[in-house]
Amino acid sequence: MKIITKQSLIPVLFFFIGLSSIAQTHLYENPNFDQIAKEHKEIAILPFTAKVSLRPKQMKEISVEQLAEMEKSEGTAVQAAMYSWFLKRKTRGKLFIDVQDPKRTNAILAKNEITDFSVYTPEELAQLLEVDAVIGGTFETDKPMSDGASIALGVLVGFWGATNSATINMSVNNAVDGELLWNYNKRVVGSLGSSTDGLINTLMRKASRRLAYTK
Repeated sequence: MKIITKQSLIPVLFFFIGLSSIAQTHLYENPNFDQIAKEHKEIAILPFTAKVSLRPKQMKEISVEQLAEMEKSEGTAVQAAMYSWFLKRKTRGKLFIDVQDPKRTNAILAKNEITDFSVYTPEELAQLLEVDAVIGGTFETDKPMSDGASIALGVLVGFWGATNSATINMSVNNAVDGELLWNYNKRVVGSLGSSTDGLINTLMRKASRRLAYTK
């Protein structure tokens, strides 16, 4: 009988850890994305639809209205962080298109009283914003990442715990026909800190290699 030692289990353990990591990342790229992207000049980033899954004890500390405001703050924070991420690549000469300032994007959406993106098609939103494509999606976390959410609720450092998880699901849709050009779903777990910018950098680091707008 072959004796299984701790040493022999280590490679197996790392193998399954690797499988788990791969299973938490999903990337779709339209086969025509590279060709379509060549015709694009400007894109817009929508506020993300955010969900903060608090523990029951934490839910007792805030109202439904406060939770809704927190999630709204998280969604716009992800939008701003994504914009910052693109701008950095633009500055380095690694981005081929322009990105609409979120202030302009949100102002146009507010003037048209658009808050629920699910009742609009991607092409409708893109045409309203006068861009060639729109980026949008969902963001789920069990810990508020944005400073706005924390400050608004008077959250103390460490109140939410040292570790947390976050899942982002983002899509790029073409303005002409609303066709899905790119979709990225990523979940990370660990000590992510409280910086939305840092989290987006972590989530986008590998995905950007497959995004037709970047090099």
